[in-house]
Amino acid sequence: MTEAWYPGIKRFCAHWQHAPMLQHTFVTMEQEFAEGQDACIDAAKAIVECACRTLIDELDDPAAPLKPTEADPPLAKLLGTATRLLDLGEVRDRAFANLIREHNKLSEALRVLRNEAGTLSHGKDAFIEKLSAHHRRAALLAADAIVTFLHEAYLEREPDPARTLEPYDRFARTNDLVDKHTSLSAAVDDDGVLQVIVALPTGDGVEVSVLASELLFGVDRQAYKQAANASRDAEAVLANAGADHSELA
Repeated sequence: MTEAWYPGIKRFCAHWQHAPMLQHTFVTMEQEFAEGQDACIDAAKAIVECACRTLIDELDDPAAPLKPTEADPPLAKLLGTATRLLDLGEVRDRAFANLIREHNKLSEALRVLRNEAGTLSHGKDAFIEKLSAHHRRAALLAADAIVTFLHEAYLEREPDPARTLEPYDRFARTNDLVDKHTSLSAAVDDDGVLQVIVALPTGDGVEVSVLASELLFGVDRQAYKQAANASRDAEAVLANAGADHSELA
């Protein structure tokens, strides 16, 4: 059994690399599935839950929150909230909630069947194992279908740049518009702070103050590292010069 069973989950997890719980659950799911363990069924459900929570945290508006307030909301509620935030409509919301409910019923039925397998006559265990293997695959396929649906719907919309954790490249279309219709002018004040004036197409201007460290950290991390190393060397030179001056005094 390979990752070919869950390509959508793999893409989602690659996109949200900064979500630690999602990544931890993904590793667990892959390991349990590869080893043929029924724990991958619970892990697949947990992946759907983590995907919903990730999207809810990304899209929910603090001014009008839809995020469930209970400590451990049911998966159907998380899925319903995610689909509403993605503007997917009532019909799809209900259909996917039904899918989750039936998937949970199947998982519970398998648990009961396996618990009773020990009392069955010889030869039935192989049947139970075959059923379990098929259900493991079904769990992965169902989870992958749901996560793929959510992820593709998310990629069709642009997040709020004021709240998102998404990188600059995620806003390629808007970036092109901003670059096309705005212009920049800049000067450095007496404190060494870069003052940038962004001329908007409306005729208004937005003033942004940027320290050297902020500019480098946000734009070029390698340049930031180079500047930091050079600055540490310069600080050491100043400290040594100060020590030598004290000894002379």
